[in-house]
Amino acid sequence: MELDERKRKILYAIIQNYQETGEPVGSRTISKYLDVKLSPATIRNEMSDLEEMELIIQPHTSAGRIPTDKGYRLYVDSLLEKEKKQLPAETNREGDLLIRKVDRLEEMLLQMAKILAANTNYATVITGPQYKRNKLKFIQLSPMEDDKLLAVVVTEGNIVKNNILQVGGELSQEDLLSLNLLLNSNLNGLTMEEINLDIITKMKEEAGEHSDIVNRVLDAVADSIRGEEKVRYYTSGAPNIFKYPELTGGDTASRLISTLEEKEPLGDIVFQPMEDGVEGDRHDIQVYIGEEVPVEAMKDCSVVTATYALSEGVQGRIGIIGPKRMDYEKVVDTLKSTMSQLDDIFDNNDDKKS
Repeated sequence: MELDERKRKILYAIIQNYQETGEPVGSRTISKYLDVKLSPATIRNEMSDLEEMELIIQPHTSAGRIPTDKGYRLYVDSLLEKEKKQLPAETNREGDLLIRKVDRLEEMLLQMAKILAANTNYATVITGPQYKRNKLKFIQLSPMEDDKLLAVVVTEGNIVKNNILQVGGELSQEDLLSLNLLLNSNLNGLTMEEINLDIITKMKEEAGEHSDIVNRVLDAVADSIRGEEKVRYYTSGAPNIFKYPELTGGDTASRLISTLEEKEPLGDIVFQPMEDGVEGDRHDIQVYIGEEVPVEAMKDCSVVTATYALSEGVQGRIGIIGPKRMDYEKVVDTLKSTMSQLDDIFDNNDDKKS
């Protein structure tokens, strides 16, 4: 929607004042926010036009105006466009964070959720990293007792999964060497989606009498690349909801708290961009306002999300949940700063390895 400069300034002044006070904004208040001199009558006329354009509404007969979802959307789109131009140029680096202790990563993500909630005064949700588009790096088959094989599967990011496979009989060292060579020469560097029927058929033909082992290894590879199906959520700041009167009326607050406690419904927010098959940019920030939020209990809220990445195909999401009058500029800046800090953490881990 195209607005002339005067209407845009008045709309933004209404939004910024409402963010601070939570009270409807009148023409006299607006005049104090503008960098140009306009009479209250002129401001009222412009506000009337903005109301006809459905960018603001008058909640009570004698009250001032408050922004609509449509008004917020225009403001947020302008803010994101400006922020995008300020982002530093992306560098082509392949992150290779060595995650050996999952509990340390969980501790970091939980601490991050607490810090974000404290810094923004909103609720925060962070997901653990997902490996669904991760690539295979290495497979090692080793003999065990009782006709079993240990299949060590290493995926990008040096994520190691051990799998015990039952086989029909003992294999010679020569057979194991041939199978390891066959598996690695055909599968290394592929995602699960790239391991197609042609590749599988070719491998099984070359494996001959050991084709059943190829099947079992492929199952182990699929399990390792996909990672755990159950997503981990780290939340913080739920009590912050009670700081905003518009979120405490009726059963709104209780439904929000329940959703944050149950956690699983939050997946509709944090995974929505990824489910479209689009690889998330590490600094990709999305804003959902009111009815745009895909969780019924949060239709009175706004949610701002960003993607963090450990390596190519290993990603998670961060979400900030607050009232529609949240301070979008502060939240976006906070998320950008957090992404930079995460990049530094992962770069430092890469430097230590090299």
